[in-house]
Formats: sequence, C-alpha cells, structure tokens
Amino acid sequence: MVAVAVHLPLLLMQLPLKSYDTNFHIFFASHYAQHWFDPWNPKWFAGFSQTTYPPLPQQWTAILSWVLGLNLAYMTVQFVGILLLVVGVYRFAELWVSPRAASYAALASVFIAAEGFLVYSAGQLSTTVAAPIYLNALPFLFQWLRHGSWRSFLKAFVLLVTAAAAHHVTLIFGSVLFALPIIALAWMDGRDSEDSDKVSAPALVVRIVSIVVVAGAAIAAVLLPFWIGLIRYPVTQTPIAHASRANFLLSPEAGINYFVVPYGALILALPFIVIRGSSIRRLRPLLLGFWATFLLGLGGTTPVAPVLLGRSFNVLTFERFSYWATLLCLPILGQVIVEAVDRFRLKALIPIASLAAATCALAVAWSTYKPADASNLNVDSVALWLNRDGHDHYRYITLGFGNKLSRLAIQTNANSVDGESNSARMLPELTQFGGAALTSSKYFAKPGLDSLRAMLNHADRYGLKFIIVRDPYYDPLLYFAGWRQVDSLDDKTITIWSKDGVPPALPMNAAEMPTHFQGLIWGTLPVGFSLLAMLVVLLPEKRLRPEHVTDAAYTREHLVSGGMVS
Repeated sequence: MVAVAVHLPLLLMQLPLKSYDTNFHIFFASHYAQHWFDPWNPKWFAGFSQTTYPPLPQQWTAILSWVLGLNLAYMTVQFVGILLLVVGVYRFAELWVSPRAASYAALASVFIAAEGFLVYSAGQLSTTVAAPIYLNALPFLFQWLRHGSWRSFLKAFVLLVTAAAAHHVTLIFGSVLFALPIIALAWMDGRDSEDSDKVSAPALVVRIVSIVVVAGAAIAAVLLPFWIGLIRYPVTQTPIAHASRANFLLSPEAGINYFVVPYGALILALPFIVIRGSSIRRLRPLLLGFWATFLLGLGGTTPVAPVLLGRSFNVLTFERFSYWATLLCLPILGQVIVEAVDRFRLKALIPIASLAAATCALAVAWSTYKPADASNLNVDSVALWLNRDGHDHYRYITLGFGNKLSRLAIQTNANSVDGESNSARMLPELTQFGGAALTSSKYFAKPGLDSLRAMLNHADRYGLKFIIVRDPYYDPLLYFAGWRQVDSLDDKTITIWSKDGVPPALPMNAAEMPTHFQGLIWGTLPVGFSLLAMLVVLLPEKRLRPEHVTDAAYTREHLVSGGMVS
C-alpha cells in the first residue's frame, strides 16, 4: 500500500520519461510491438540486432502497449518491478531476521534512494525488474539447499531463468553476489541444526551443482541468440568513459551523483549496519556480501573494482552495484530499526521516517536538479520532417538531442547510423573511438568528435544525407566538412544540414543479422518462462522457516555477544 501511495502517482505523471534510459527501453519495446519475431532493427547503426540485450521487460512493455500505449505500458512494467521489490525484500529478509524486522526492511525498500535514482533519473528498467525477481527466487533457493525441497527447486529454477531473461549484467554479476550469502546461510543452518535435519557438505555441494547446471542450461537456451552474438561478435570497441567509474574523492560531482544520491540517508546508517551485522553471527555472510558489493559500487574510488573485474571494469557502469548493495543491507537495516524503535519509540520512529522520506524525495527530484540532456525537447516536428518528401529514403543523425534520440527513432520511418545501445554498435566509425552516441559527441571531447568526423567523411557509404542540429556548437564542424544548412524547425532552434550527391540508403547485409530460428527463440522462450513463473509460484508449499529468526532468538544471541537490547 505504501509503494502504491508513493510510486503510483509519480509513474502516472510519467516522471521516468525525463530519465536517461527510459526512451531507450521504449524504443526497443516499440520494435517488438511491430516485429515480434524479428529482432533485427534497421533504425539504428544502419541496422543492429536487439538480441544484444535481454528482452523480457521490453517485450512485456510491447505486449501492454497494444492496449495502453508505449508510455503507460512502460510505467506499468516499472510499477510491477517496484511491487515485486517490496515482496522480494520481505521474503529475502525473513531468511536472516525476524518477520517484524523483515517488514521494516520491506517498508524501507519503498523509500531507498537507489531505487528512486534508477527509476526516475537513470531509467534502468532491466535492472529494477531483474533484481526483484532474483530476490523472490532466493528464498526458494535456500529451501532447496537447506531442505532439499523439490517444489522449491522448481520455483527457484523458473524464477532464476526469468530474471536472467530480464538483464544480463544482473545475471552475470548480481546473481552471484546475491547467491553466495544464501549458500553460506544454508551451510551454517544445516551444520548447526539437530542431527535429523543436518545437511552434509557433499549433499549441499550436490544441490548447488544441480541448480546451477539445470538453471544454467535453461538460461543458455532462453538467451541463445544473445550468447551467439556475444561469442561471434565480442565487444572489442574502445572503452567509453563513464562517471560511475571515477574516483569519487577526486571527482566530487560524480561522488554526489553516484554515491550520495543513490544511498541518501542510508549513509548515516552504515556504521550501525556494520556493527549489528558483525555482532550477530547469522548476519555475517550477508554483511560480507553487502560490503563486497558496496566496494564494487564505489567504481574507481578504491582498487577493488578495477582489480577484481579486469577489462570488464571499462565496460560496466557501477550505479547498479550500489543498488544491489542497498538491497543486501536491507535485512540488517530492518533489524537496526526494530532495536531503535523498541528502545526509543517515537524518538527513533520520527527521525527514521523523516530521513526515509527525504531520501526518497532527493532521489526522485534528482532528475529535475540534474536533468538528462534535452529531456524537455519535443521531437514531433523533426519526425514529421523526416517522414515527408522522401526524406526517409536517406539516413540521418542528430546533434544535441541527448536522450530524445530514442524518442525520435520511435516516431520516424527514417533510419540512422547513430544509437544509444553501445554494445550493439558494429560500425567502425563508432567502435574505433571512445565516444558514445554521436548526438552527444562534444561531451566525450576528442574521442567523440573524432567519431563524428569519421562518420561525416563516410556519409556516402551509409546514405547519410541529413544532420538535424539543436546545438550550434557543431555548426563550424559541419560547415568545414562540406555540409550546408537546408532548413530549420521550431523557430530556427533546430537546423537541418544536408550534403549533395549522397545516394539513397540501402539495407545493410550485416553478418550480425539473427536467423529466423533465433528470432523464434527470442520471441517465445523469455516471455514463456515469465508466464510459467507466474503459474509455478502459485503452487502451495509447506512453509519452512530458517532457524533462529525470532525476536527472542536474536535477544539471546545479542546478550551472549554483548549486544545492547532493550
């Protein structure tokens, strides 16, 4: 109910449309809505495969868009992810702390800044959908490892595969960071229980291997087109700079954006989380998992991420690690809140509630204080211009359109050689330099401008005839490269440049084009497993609570360890 009260009005106002990546996900969804079994999309990069990105959230957005429209469908999928997070945090926290502390952890998940930052500022739909599904899978994984429940095995298996179909980075990194504390907890509980309920080390290993093998095989099948593309065409482009990899001590602006805002008032609770997590033996595996994820989320501030991740460090962005760290510490935070409320009553409750509200408000408002480039731009006039008089027979690029690049691609029939999916780019003019989207070239200094110059020099090769400019910074570059202004829009705030003699654009016969069989897999298995997950989780199951999760048990352990309990 609190999640509905806080987030539903914000989503109905479509606030995420101002974020960095929301239009990117809606663009992918718009293609699935029209070409469900054909993941080849000609609108970016002269053609690219959407199998470079797991499809589940975008496919559900596409399905709902047939009734609700793309924008509202996106908000609906995001809202489901928020609700799943509340449920997942409660179920996950119950493995570690008492039900009362778990309820506080679930309530806190509504207000955590990392969620608000990713939803309303970063727009990372796949991350905010995949992580809650993993959290809902972990209790079933624990029951399988601890008690050998085959029904729990089935539920964990289906949910793990569904989460993998939502996001590849969460699969490769987040699932490991979430699962390792669960494995340690199952081992601790199995070793400390009565003789009739002990779990031997060989039995635990067999259960771990079985779930990894079965789920791994299913994930390999469900995301087969993704793995084929990754193996045949690995990402070898020049690394693109990202502020989340910076040293936050040397770059205060990056530190505010990727540390202060995503953690909010949780920063004040970190000492108490460490103290409580280390003093309670049961919480130590969770604390270690949180601490490792927290250090990774600091990017280049410490040597941990560059050393542990190697080359991947220059490919990943690290705001998602801060998000995962927040989720891992919520059970401990719930326990801290229980103890504070029991001891101080309203003197604790009022400051905690105020800090939670302020934390959520800062994360939601951050997209206003630090908006995405061109977040308020309306591209309707540009789309109309490209769609008329045969202009869509040629390719185009935009300059100064920021995150509205994806919105324009949705509305126009014309194709571009630019795009926002860095991992999907194969054109050498884009991959040989350290710039991201051409529309934001100037923000990447020399690498970005070098990439733009290379594309302008090869305009004839790609049928690139039109450049739509919103930022006069680029005018001298275009003029001296042989382009001339031919039209203007919106009271001359947008100019259109052209080059004579460019032939019409032809379809690219790219080797990366998925086969019909890959399109069939992509259009059936991810959504099919999500539907199966909805059915499987409804199967009744005997409730098996993990040991030592009552308030009384915590009281005894705190007294033995010297903890302060009211």
